[in-house]
Amino acid sequence: MKTIFLVIPCYNEEEVLPETSRRLREKLLSLQESGAISKDSRAVFVDDGSKDKTWKLITALHIKYPDMFDGVKLSRNEGHQNALFAGLMQVKDHCDAAISLDADLQDDINAIDEMVQQFEAGFDIVYGVRSQRETDTAFKRTTARSFYKIMELMGVEVVYDHADYRLMSRRALEGLSEFGEVNLFLRGIVPMIGYPSTKVYYERAARFAGESKYPLKKMLAFAAEGITSLSVKPIRMITGLGVLIFAVSIVMLIYFLIRHLTGHTVAGWTSIVFSVWAIGGLQLLAIGIIGEYIGKIYLETKRRPKYLIDTWLHEDGARTE
Repeated sequence: MKTIFLVIPCYNEEEVLPETSRRLREKLLSLQESGAISKDSRAVFVDDGSKDKTWKLITALHIKYPDMFDGVKLSRNEGHQNALFAGLMQVKDHCDAAISLDADLQDDINAIDEMVQQFEAGFDIVYGVRSQRETDTAFKRTTARSFYKIMELMGVEVVYDHADYRLMSRRALEGLSEFGEVNLFLRGIVPMIGYPSTKVYYERAARFAGESKYPLKKMLAFAAEGITSLSVKPIRMITGLGVLIFAVSIVMLIYFLIRHLTGHTVAGWTSIVFSVWAIGGLQLLAIGIIGEYIGKIYLETKRRPKYLIDTWLHEDGARTE
């Protein structure tokens, strides 16, 4: 039997943790009793610098069920991707595979059974993929589809309708640890690992408590992070646009020279104003995109740690690292 760890990033999740822990405990016990996973399997909550009682609840769960729940407390808020990465790296030497999922359990935990089966069948990575998006608004469905299409156009390998609900074997986790970039976008990095992978389909439920930690502003920032972290196509597009505008300017120059030589020059401010504003806007856009990449280079060269562990609650007690 394989040892499976569930890794759950948490940020201000005091409203959902009691119900989440109850459901996860039932699922783990069910899988253990059926012989699908070992008795050493457990759930690990990663507190990403929460400001509410999240860590207090995690500690209480560990004390009550030391053989079922562990906890990792980061020194400060590092963001969802870094918190998830921290949890995976913390457990990779203690399990045969780890399954990452969100604390709100919108991702159907019954899909874990099939994930474990696919892992036993030889797959190192099993992606949890939504079979439909009926619980989303029309706006969210449209923006989500647009996001995946844009990522694909930018040359980023992503799995459609997959977030961060996935199983990764210890070998895959070791491969993930080799990616040293500070700017993490795990949905784009994991497919780059390259080990055998498959998909498990499930229906996503509505959040049963609390508020979403990904409003529109954060979703847009997340999309920009993914594109600029994994693709240089935006810079190449700027180059192509520059070449196109230069070619058009040459054609227009020849056209105006001919008009001038044939005595048909017409003074007009509209075309001049339009040209100034259009070229000026494109220049600012280009500078902004290039600046985004320079900012990422700046952060990468500093080699700052992605996270720092404050406390690691494991079955042998709490210890600070």
